[in-house]
Amino acid sequence: MAGGKLKKEKAKHTSAPYQGGITFHKSKGQHILKNPLLVDSIVQKAGIKSTDVILEIGPGTGNLTKKLLEAGKMVIAVELDSRMVQELGRRFQGTPFSTRLKIIQGDVLKTDLPYFDICVANIPYQISSPLTFKLLFHQPAFRCAIIMFQKEFAMRLVAQPGDKLYCRLSVNTQLYARVSHLLKVGKNNFRPPPKVDSSVVRIEPRKPRPQVNPKEWDGFIRMCFIRKNKTLSSIFRLKTVLSLLEKNYKTLQALKSSQSSSMENLDIELDISRLGDFKEDQKMDMDGGTDDEMEVEDGDDDEGDAEGEVSGFKDKVLAVLKEGQFEEKRASKLTQQEFLYLLSLFNKAGIHFS
Repeated sequence: MAGGKLKKEKAKHTSAPYQGGITFHKSKGQHILKNPLLVDSIVQKAGIKSTDVILEIGPGTGNLTKKLLEAGKMVIAVELDSRMVQELGRRFQGTPFSTRLKIIQGDVLKTDLPYFDICVANIPYQISSPLTFKLLFHQPAFRCAIIMFQKEFAMRLVAQPGDKLYCRLSVNTQLYARVSHLLKVGKNNFRPPPKVDSSVVRIEPRKPRPQVNPKEWDGFIRMCFIRKNKTLSSIFRLKTVLSLLEKNYKTLQALKSSQSSSMENLDIELDISRLGDFKEDQKMDMDGGTDDEMEVEDGDDDEGDAEGEVSGFKDKVLAVLKEGQFEEKRASKLTQQEFLYLLSLFNKAGIHFS
């Protein structure tokens, strides 16, 4: 019986030994690059200058770190695992690189990042979305980021209007940055190998930054993608959508008329979570799942909408769509410029999404 229990525990174990004695934990997203040719290719495609300060996230045992130190001026490595921090310190101790390597132990999502010119990272895939947007909102803006993502997440980042994977993640990321796919990476290039293939993506923040209220943009895009393959006319006829927009509209108008606050200083949250089984997240949580559409209760449409007040506001909303010729268009096929134009038309009509 004791032997049987031991076998069962081993079968559930999700770690793999490193030749130096460190055990990697798959559950923590620890997959170390072992292919030196791939490491060289990533560094080459990063376009690192000799004067660059490089941010590396999740350096692990330092395989990529060494190449970054050879290419740039300084490497700032952020690592959560204390064992990896010790290994990294030992690896470069007494070498010419030791004075050009700064190690920060901690959770990168909770760390105030210092100045850097370029980011190169092989990250735990479970932090892909929050890390992407943390970097995009980092100031001062860096030149570019070269990041290893799970393949499907990467394909969503670079997806274009009309692509099957085009979603809120695509739209939001591409508003703030130019995104391009660099490399496909098979699972066998890692130790231990992950369950999925990976891709390396280049992210270049747009300069200047788009003049858009991030919360308003997020609320607007979430609403457009409630049912991304339905027409915008059908989405903005939904009673739940109209109710939320009208409530926000009346609040804004009341504040404006009382002159208690200017439009520029208003920061009112639109409760998008009421649209259905969707968790509201003020930090722009763009998940990498397989379905971007929110679940809206059956029958939640314009049928039976007999209230004159609601009907009047509905006419106002639909007039905006008609003005821009968006009634029959779908979010899954709209470009950045079209989303920005539609948002400007709503704002001109006094309709806001935050």
